[in-house]
Amino acid sequence: MTVVVKNKEPLVVPPAARRLAGFKSGQELEVKASGGVITIVPKLSLDEQEDEREIHDPKIRATIRKGHEEFLAGKTRPAEQLLAELKLLKPKNQTHPSRK
Repeated sequence: MTVVVKNKEPLVVPPAARRLAGFKSGQELEVKASGGVITIVPKLSLDEQEDEREIHDPKIRATIRKGHEEFLAGKTRPAEQLLAELKLLKPKNQTHPSRK
């Protein structure tokens, strides 16, 4: 699909390309440009942005990898035990924001 760039007009993404990409009317998109390439992607929610940052954090990746290896090796524990361990880690003076 080819479009022509004109000086005083915005660059228009043809409806067929929007349809193929699955973009919906009113959807927020991010436009990125680098090295002669323009990339248009759906805007991520705050949770998705945080997940994206965490995926690139080497410490978090190592923790996920270790947990996956332990799971594959059969090193699992009951949910009750996990919750008890997490409860011990929680500082005693910390309260949940919605429970104030």
